[in-house]
Amino acid sequence: MRHFGHIPPSVRENLFHQEPVAFDAGSSARTLSAALGATLYSPATRPRLAGDVLKQAGRGVVSMVLCLEDSIDDAEVAGAEENLVRQFAELEALGAELPLLFVRVREPGQISDLVQRLGTSARLLSGFVLPKFTEERGVAFLEALTAAEAVSGHRLFAMPVLESPQLLHLETRAETLRGIARTIDKYRERVLALRLGVTDFCSAYGLRRAPDMTAYDVQIVAGVIADVVNVLGRSDGTGFTITGPVWEYFRVQERMFKPQLRRSPFVGQAEALRASLIEHDMDGLLREIALDRANGLLGKTCIHPSHVLPVHALSVVSHEEFSDAQDILRPERDGGGVMRSAYTNKMNEVKPHRAWAERTLLRAEVFGVAREDVGFVELLTAGTAG
Repeated sequence: MRHFGHIPPSVRENLFHQEPVAFDAGSSARTLSAALGATLYSPATRPRLAGDVLKQAGRGVVSMVLCLEDSIDDAEVAGAEENLVRQFAELEALGAELPLLFVRVREPGQISDLVQRLGTSARLLSGFVLPKFTEERGVAFLEALTAAEAVSGHRLFAMPVLESPQLLHLETRAETLRGIARTIDKYRERVLALRLGVTDFCSAYGLRRAPDMTAYDVQIVAGVIADVVNVLGRSDGTGFTITGPVWEYFRVQERMFKPQLRRSPFVGQAEALRASLIEHDMDGLLREIALDRANGLLGKTCIHPSHVLPVHALSVVSHEEFSDAQDILRPERDGGGVMRSAYTNKMNEVKPHRAWAERTLLRAEVFGVAREDVGFVELLTAGTAG
């Protein structure tokens, strides 16, 4: 699979200076953690789940979570597990190319039980999403994952969800973060990415952000995100990929504030696209994606297919970013120094900007580099047409 692989090659050629690389479930953890993109969640109770997975793969989705936790009623868990086993068997029989598939469980015991019940179709599974992750809960989850991997003979990744009240509350946050850091460092080779449960953060205070506000406008949430990145997202080799929070809205809402998309990038034929994005509250999503990246997050939890393309379009590396990153990482500049960018609009300082440049080139591998005259509007338009 590859990002934007659902659109015709001739269209991709016109969009990309460097096209996204192909990858699969067997690729390195480094590649997969950067390539997750818009991870689409789906309740495991859906009766046509196998068909849904194939449909979304055809629309450019490269990672999905099939949920046995908060998205379904407590009374539905047993039936949802049986449904998962049936749907995985159907997917195995079809033999089609699939996204990376993860199952969000409730308890550690579900991991080994599901892997055993899946049988040979467990090879289609990339791993498990571990809810309300703390040091106390996390060790049991990760030990169960390790045991299930040994039994199945198939590599399984973990994606812990950071959403517990202990992480949110100020008096317990620092120690909770230290405990999480200790746990995931011990199982580093199994942890693909960390996910943020911002809905649970808001729930602890009876809050819910409006569609014209981002997670970063809710200060108590923004503070937790900052602390998580501070402790767990460092670029010194100790950090992990941290993905952006879910965007909850996908239907028209009454507005209090002006739209957040400028007209100028959409002048001409793309004006209808701008109107559609605003109509469906996507302007707030686009702003939040930009703020995710500015705050050190990569990828995003998504609960609606319409969110996938915006996440991927804004993940593509611009030609200017690529040019800066390449300049900074030239071997002859290992000693440091500063230079004017090739676009003559900024300073590139080699040592302080090196970690950013390395991250940018990794993103360029999996999401591609846009041509010099291509921006997110062209990527959104082409992806919609594809």
